[in-house]
Amino acid sequence: MSLKQPIVIAIDGTSASGKSTNSKLVAKALGFVYVDTGAMYRTLAWHCLQKRVDVDDAKAIAVLCRSWKTSLECVEAKDGYRAVHLLVEGYFPEREIRTPETAGAVAQVAAVPKVREWMKKKQRECIQFGNLVMEGRDIGTNVFPETDFKFYLDAKLEERTARRTADGVRENLAARDQRDSQRATAPLMIALGARVIDNSKLSSAETSGLLIANIKQRLSLA
Repeated sequence: MSLKQPIVIAIDGTSASGKSTNSKLVAKALGFVYVDTGAMYRTLAWHCLQKRVDVDDAKAIAVLCRSWKTSLECVEAKDGYRAVHLLVEGYFPEREIRTPETAGAVAQVAAVPKVREWMKKKQRECIQFGNLVMEGRDIGTNVFPETDFKFYLDAKLEERTARRTADGVRENLAARDQRDSQRATAPLMIALGARVIDNSKLSSAETSGLLIANIKQRLSLA
């Protein structure tokens, strides 16, 4: 084992741009650990709902975030990659964080500056598990700005909306984009040096293939 720091692949992008699917494919292909930072924010949103904390009360959310008992766990996922989970009192609310109720609360929770500060610290701790593929909205700009491997996925609004609809989800993605990009703390933006991939007309296999080829090429030159 070398003394080099673990590698972090930062995959940021808009909603329904294929971040999750492609990050998992990249992690599996490279043998890296997958980190879904959005799931961490969803976990806090779920915890707020469980504790009956008003998700419009930023101060109350910040107080809860400072005091909740969490830990990180690296597990084997069924699709052949390893993934990091944020546990609350030893429990990972896998199904609960995907409910419409949690989805409806996560935007307010994620916009709280103290929450993003806490999440950044916790997400950087994931490096204890080795090389990472980390997806989110501020990985390359805020969480791991020092990484040399930055990507930004996007697709045309109509295509992203169609993907959400195909998944049975109705969401105003234009409003979500605006909210994410205008957030005061760690807004969604393209990181300096990031490779931008518009996958409007690409399959997941084609998109992940581009990512993997680029990463392997750069690793061979390092």
